[in-house]
Amino acid sequence: MAGVDTSQKHLVVLGAGVIGLTVAYLAATDPDGTFRITVVARDMPEDMDSQAWASPFAGANWSPLPAAATDRRVYNWELASFNKFWDMIPTGLVKKLPSKIFVKRARDTSELWWDHLIREFHKLDRSEIPEPYKLGVGFYTISVNPEEYLPWLKSELLSRGVSFEKRQVRSLEELRSLVGPEGILVNATSLGSRSIIGVEDTKLYPIRGQTILVQSPQIHEFLAVEGDNSTQGGEATYIIPRPGTKYTDTVLLGGTYQSGDWDTSLDMDTAQRIFDRCAEVAPSLKDSGVTKILKHQVGLRPAREGGARVEAEVVKFPLGSTHNLVPWDAAGLEGGSMRVVHAYGFGPGGYQASWGVAAEVLTLVKEKNTTT
Repeated sequence: MAGVDTSQKHLVVLGAGVIGLTVAYLAATDPDGTFRITVVARDMPEDMDSQAWASPFAGANWSPLPAAATDRRVYNWELASFNKFWDMIPTGLVKKLPSKIFVKRARDTSELWWDHLIREFHKLDRSEIPEPYKLGVGFYTISVNPEEYLPWLKSELLSRGVSFEKRQVRSLEELRSLVGPEGILVNATSLGSRSIIGVEDTKLYPIRGQTILVQSPQIHEFLAVEGDNSTQGGEATYIIPRPGTKYTDTVLLGGTYQSGDWDTSLDMDTAQRIFDRCAEVAPSLKDSGVTKILKHQVGLRPAREGGARVEAEVVKFPLGSTHNLVPWDAAGLEGGSMRVVHAYGFGPGGYQASWGVAAEVLTLVKEKNTTT
């Protein structure tokens, strides 16, 4: 393939969230090149209760988010991902969801930029729209269950010879021997990229998300309210049914959207407000004989000022530092460089952009020349 290096390289993926694992999956199944792949991460798919990473706590569906409305690159990531997830519905890992979004102010549905991305978009009849909402739209979307989807990705990678190394990485220097002089590093560490020496991206910030996972066999639709104050750091209303074999009929109730809030502790007053708002659009939740509270969740979405970072660079060693406090490492005294492809900062849209992002990352990995 012209312009593409198909020789074997060691590809090290740093981060085992949905972005990192999807990148590794596409690399492991890539027909144009052979990669020796290692995934390095502090948190793995078996660490689903760890609040130190975002992927276990995500909504893990497709829903309209502002970034894709104005950024064609993000739109293309989401379009590719939606189509991939849609094709995966027969596997049982992905749930096909009839969906309704209610809007508080009257508007023309032509303003909704996402009507051609999803399936069977239509305007709801007035009888289907609860008060006080003025407009409703229906369509089909998808959801996955992180507790089953992430372990599935890891099992697929293991079956293809991908290695996993569980450890915390504090500096890019630590990975030099593993990546090797001809290898490539994919940095998919989300909020961790604020603190990894050699990256130190201060544009990253958290968006706190609190949700409730319930079992509710009467709910089969994705329901959401547009026009609340979620984009202003407040509370959002959404109901996401999920596929699953361990627990069937699981539904995620949300939620909060609190920018810059690092607090991962549970707030039961917030939980009550979430439940009450969701019950307004899905009254069957109030049936305590049917609805079972499974657990409360708090996670930090990894957002970034200016949008996600998906780009390649060559990192020079020894690492330059204005503070001269890089931890000592004998290898760090030697000059050299490392090819790095960054993929982080997707905020609430990691799952719904994952396949499209991974395809772009793999293209960058395979290019002979990266930007310097």
